[in-house]
Amino acid sequence: MKIAIIGGSGFVGTQLIQRMSKSATYDLLNIDKQQSETFPTITHIANVLDKDALVPLLAGVEAVILLAAEHRDDVSPTSLYYDVNVQGMRNTLEAMEIQGIKRIIFTSSVAIYGLNKVNPTEDFPADPFNHYGKSKWEAEQVLQNWYKTHGDWNVNIVRPTVIFGEGNRGNVFNLLNQIASGKFMMIGNGENKKSMSYIGNIIAFLEFLVVEKTSAYNVYNYVDKPDFNTNDLVHHTGEILAIKIPTLKIPYFLGMLGGYGFDVLAFITRKKMTISSVRVKKFCAVTQYDSTKAMSSGFVPPYAMEEGLKRMLKVEFLKEKI
Repeated sequence: MKIAIIGGSGFVGTQLIQRMSKSATYDLLNIDKQQSETFPTITHIANVLDKDALVPLLAGVEAVILLAAEHRDDVSPTSLYYDVNVQGMRNTLEAMEIQGIKRIIFTSSVAIYGLNKVNPTEDFPADPFNHYGKSKWEAEQVLQNWYKTHGDWNVNIVRPTVIFGEGNRGNVFNLLNQIASGKFMMIGNGENKKSMSYIGNIIAFLEFLVVEKTSAYNVYNYVDKPDFNTNDLVHHTGEILAIKIPTLKIPYFLGMLGGYGFDVLAFITRKKMTISSVRVKKFCAVTQYDSTKAMSSGFVPPYAMEEGLKRMLKVEFLKEKI
C-alpha cells in the first residue's frame, strides 16, 4: 500500500515512518516543507499551502496521513494557524480528489474542546480557547462538509491529547526538564488531571487505523490511561530519576501574574519565552479526556502509561538506551 505522510519530518511523523517502515506492507512517501533528517530518501519538499505541488506527488497513493500543522503556542502571525491547518486541509483534499485518493487519516487535537472540561467524549461540543484549537476545529469542519458530498471516502480523525516520548521537545519535555534540573516550582495545588499520550502508542494507533478502519467517517480521542494529576507526574519523575523534588507551591494568581510579565517581555524583546500566560493556564488546567471509543475499537496500546514515562526519562535524562 502506497501511503503519503504529509508533515512527516517532525516528531510524530518520524516515529510513525520508523514504525511502519519495518513492514514490507507499506510503500511510504513523506511530503514536508522541511527535509527529514532521518528519512531523506523518501522525503519530497512541498508545502500544504501549495496544492499544485501536492498533486503530482500524490500520484499512485492509496491513503494520506495528514500530520502537517502549526501547533506551537507562540506562532506569529496567528493567521498561520488558519493558513496551514485549515487551508492546508482544503488543498490536501482537492489534491487527493484529483488523484482519485479516497482515504485520509487526520491528526486533529483535543484542543478543540477547550480547557477545564469534564472528561469530554468525541460527541462533546467544540469550545476551543486558542487559535490552535480553533483552527483544528475549522479543519475538522472542512472534512465534515467534504464528506457530505464524498460519502464513499474513508475519513479517520484522531484527537490526541499532549504527546510525549523520547525525542520530543514539547511541553511535557520542558516540564520534566525543569523537574530534573531542580528548578521546578508547582503552580497551583497540583491536583489537576493531565491526560497524555505516549508516542509509541499514538503511532501504533495511527497504523491500526490504516489497517483496520477502512470505511466510513470515524472520530477518536486518543489518551493513554490512567490520567496522572500534576502531583503524580512530579512524584513518578522524582522516583524514576531518584531525585528530591522541591515542594514549594505558588498560588495560581501569582503564576499567572508572572506569565503575563513574560508575555510583556517577549513582546518588548521580540523573543520567544519558555514561560507565558498561555502555558501557565494550560499547566494548571484540567486536561482530562475520555478515550473509551479508541480503547474499545480493538486497539491494544503496546505500552502502559508509566512505562512510556519511564522510557522517556531514561533516554532523555539518564542517557540510557532502550
